[in-house]
Amino acid sequence: MTESTHEPVLIVDFGSQVTQLIARRVRESGIYCEIHPYDRVEAALDGMRPRAVILSGGPSSVHEAESPAASKRLFELGVPVLGVCYGEQTMCAELGGAVEPGQTREFGRAEIEIVRDSPLFEGLGAQGHRETVWMSHGDKVTALPPGFETIAVSEGSPFAAIADEGRRFYGVQFHPEVAHTPRGALILRNFTHRIAGLSGDWTMAAFRAEAVARIRAQVGGGKVICGLSGGVDSSVAAVLLHEAIGDQLTCVFVDTGLLRLDEGEQVVSLFRNHYNIPLIHVDASKEFLGELKGVSDPEAKRKTIGRVFVEVFDREAAKIDGADFLAQGTLYPDVIESVSAKGGPSAVIKSHHNVGGLPDYMKLKLVEPLRELFKDEVRVLGVELGLPPAFVGRHPFPGPGLGIRIPGEVTAEKVAVLQKADAVFLDEIRKAGLYNAIWQAFAVLLPVRTVGVMGDARTYDEVCALRAVTSTDGMTADFFEFPWEVLGRAATRIINEVKGINRVVYDVTSKPPGTIEWE
Repeated sequence: MTESTHEPVLIVDFGSQVTQLIARRVRESGIYCEIHPYDRVEAALDGMRPRAVILSGGPSSVHEAESPAASKRLFELGVPVLGVCYGEQTMCAELGGAVEPGQTREFGRAEIEIVRDSPLFEGLGAQGHRETVWMSHGDKVTALPPGFETIAVSEGSPFAAIADEGRRFYGVQFHPEVAHTPRGALILRNFTHRIAGLSGDWTMAAFRAEAVARIRAQVGGGKVICGLSGGVDSSVAAVLLHEAIGDQLTCVFVDTGLLRLDEGEQVVSLFRNHYNIPLIHVDASKEFLGELKGVSDPEAKRKTIGRVFVEVFDREAAKIDGADFLAQGTLYPDVIESVSAKGGPSAVIKSHHNVGGLPDYMKLKLVEPLRELFKDEVRVLGVELGLPPAFVGRHPFPGPGLGIRIPGEVTAEKVAVLQKADAVFLDEIRKAGLYNAIWQAFAVLLPVRTVGVMGDARTYDEVCALRAVTSTDGMTADFFEFPWEVLGRAATRIINEVKGINRVVYDVTSKPPGTIEWE
């Protein structure tokens, strides 16, 4: 948690898979916010003076024993409170209302009807207006606490939105944070700006200045080593650190050999030639491939790559005299998932991160200048710092690299084939002007070989899968609907130009919340 000079909003997490989306929507409107688990709220309040509180959704049932509950202290702060889905239910239960299992459930798109004017719905429509929202609940509020009144209803929920205007307490049974509630961002903005009276003074320029000051205060005259992976996060962290402390920073770029085609050379050129940042480039590709020999389990591969990365980095860092700090590009989602309120899948998802600390044998202190930011905010900061837009706008790339895009054992030959196929795919996407319309696109080398005929010869080669998705949050994704001619050109070029592949398929599965990289 940071000591923010801005107008902070506290988001209390009850285990919803989309809690992070609430924070993203709030930040998009210029409001600084933090997510804290429901069972750690007391500690959060001791170090934070929130100007408003939002209670997230969650999978539990209020009427069940030992279900998570909102701290009564939250309702005694004298600030506005908004409960979302489970957040509305626990607020009602805590304040004297009633929640029961629903006879019917509401999941998916629904329509609410506004039945009473409220600043929460300012700009949506007057009484009688119907608005599309996204529902996801089985329980329902059956009695309102004293002081509350209904401001919207739906077919399955007589208390779809409620308000105690005097205390500025609000509840919505739907999810305003998801894209499927088209004007949900306006509802959240009404809560933060109109009801809470926040000005929206949190900008990336302000974050940059404050981050530089924090880095200087933390580091002083010490030396910092930055683990550079070649990705956007560590690259932005390195440039920010260099702006703050100059040549007190040394970057160590561990080239795993599992990057995209020519990406290692691009990183070295950018940091050495453009920014003149002290850089140690370690080509450890043979070491990584050696350790991956015979390893086919995807989680074992992730852990192996993570372990070897730390070993190589630690070996190189030991050669730098007088290093005091280690910097890494930890992001806010990493922090949130590492302290998940529900235990969750974070231990598996983040198995290649050092979230929450370093191995005991590393005597360096940790610097994480981006730990307050989401991925899209890091990109904005990168542009603010002067990084080329084409560099910071690159599609996300996993820490383990191509190692998890080669199901089964990873070999040098497979890596070379996949790098070429991936490069062709991305080249065709750029030529078609579609790169920025896609959140992530990549090729996967499947552990499948098929018989084909190319010219007058029979082939027995591998299958390449192409994946391209759209996303607004990086948590959920849907497949990109390619024009067939673009897919056709990419597939034809891959088969013609990449020896070892004789068939190309396109993956059209969607990505529900909580899933990890395709592997």
